[in-house]
Amino acid sequence: MRHRSLLFLFLVTLSLLLFNSCHKNQHETGFYFWKTTFQLDTLEHKALQEIGAKSIYVRIMDIDFDPSGIQAVPISPITFAQPVPKEQQLIPVVFINQRIFSEMDSLQIRGLANKIVPFIAAKIQQAGKEDFTELQLDCDWTKASRDKFFYLLKYLQELPALKEVLVSSTLRLHQIKNTATSGIPPVKKATLMCYNMGNLRQFGSQNSILNQQDLRLYLNGTLRNYPMDVAVALPLFQWFVVFRNNRYIGISKHIDEQDLSNDSLFTHNPKTNLYILTTDLPRANLKKGDIVRYERATQDDLLQTAKFLRSELKGKEHQIIFYHLDQATLAHHGNAELQEIIRAF
Repeated sequence: MRHRSLLFLFLVTLSLLLFNSCHKNQHETGFYFWKTTFQLDTLEHKALQEIGAKSIYVRIMDIDFDPSGIQAVPISPITFAQPVPKEQQLIPVVFINQRIFSEMDSLQIRGLANKIVPFIAAKIQQAGKEDFTELQLDCDWTKASRDKFFYLLKYLQELPALKEVLVSSTLRLHQIKNTATSGIPPVKKATLMCYNMGNLRQFGSQNSILNQQDLRLYLNGTLRNYPMDVAVALPLFQWFVVFRNNRYIGISKHIDEQDLSNDSLFTHNPKTNLYILTTDLPRANLKKGDIVRYERATQDDLLQTAKFLRSELKGKEHQIIFYHLDQATLAHHGNAELQEIIRAF
């Protein structure tokens, strides 16, 4: 009898441990989609299915000044070449360049809000969806633009057309660290962008997409006390940062890893991520002597980030969103790797 009781207790304990282990790793997942034409290929469909993505956060448009520098207008709005899959919610995202608020008063901000909503509603219909449950505004606001951006967030939440819609905001690391100057956006949910955390324009071999030192500097002890639910956006992308005479000249979209590995084009010190161009490269508008810094988030970087954030977000609900849903990006991060990152949370 005693042995049966001990066995029973052992099985109950084991069941609870297994349940808690599974429960801790059940996080809602999604992807950002940050291109101007929505059309998914087989690899992208497979990624959505295999990680059980619930949502696709689709960039609908940027909002910035027109060429005259006077009026705020939609920039590069998305077109839908195919419907968004029925298995995923479409979460519209609007990127707002914070400089547009410099000359705006409250009346103009309300006018902007009343233009944003019908524009998004029309895009939702084009995407084959009847409605949306969340609207995300992406803005790297500063102390100067904070109050006007926050006013826009508040006003949007008062509109009857968004009565059933959650208005959310993105967060940068510095906005979490410096709440005294950055303020806290007047929303119930925010998404922390865990990338673009270094000085992109500074010459050197640093990784400006994701590095653990900056992550801990900004978030250690601050994220856990942030007064709202925080989703987490993790980077899957890579880029090629170009310097001429040690001065930043841009990110090249005309070279790739195959070019960097071509010894007739580049020389490379294997201890760094810097590549020196040994000949002119007209197709990429690059010159002999230009230096390319190849940056990406490795699987180890992403696992370290997940484990750190897990400790900071303990006890809080959080969603994991990968940036972004793209064939070239996913070629560097297979579904098994993505699932490993999700489990690390």
